[in-house]
Amino acid sequence: MNQDLPQPDPSAGPSDQPRAENVEESAAAGDAPTAAAWDGLRQELEDANDRALRARAELDNYRKRTQRELENERRYAALPLLRELLPVMDNVQRAIEAAHQSGDAGSLLEGFQMVAQQIHNVLAQQGCQPIAAEAGEPFDPSLHEAVSQLPSDQFPSGQIVQVTQAGYQLHDRVIRPSQVVVSSGPPPEGSQ
Repeated sequence: MNQDLPQPDPSAGPSDQPRAENVEESAAAGDAPTAAAWDGLRQELEDANDRALRARAELDNYRKRTQRELENERRYAALPLLRELLPVMDNVQRAIEAAHQSGDAGSLLEGFQMVAQQIHNVLAQQGCQPIAAEAGEPFDPSLHEAVSQLPSDQFPSGQIVQVTQAGYQLHDRVIRPSQVVVSSGPPPEGSQ
């Protein structure tokens, strides 16, 4: 196959090597491509393969770097929230120490009320809001979790009698539903 091709001229320099256009021109003119033309094509092919290999390696490195960045972002996503909660924890510790030193339960209550307000503010800043649930409101299974049912003369069936634990949502997604006791309606006549 390569036996018909003439051997390359060793005296030919790199500038003497034809490019693909020269090979096409000589083939169109009816001349057989020279070994220099074939060497030029091989060199172009090697250069193209090298560029493709480098581009593939660059793309692979980019994918790995973005994967690492995404993993780090997920791993440390709670960092801003934790930075805001740490001062709250500090205030809880101060309130406990103050209660031990003073022996006054009133100051402890006041300290914890301040801490609770601080926690609510931090949650609100993060877009976390309590789910409104009050006695007399209709039970909504998408926002509330019924922990029990009680007969009630005061509330009709399907309405909230009592909230046992507050629920929270982040923007429009429920984090934790409100736990409620739901009315089963008035008690049966003979059960009193």
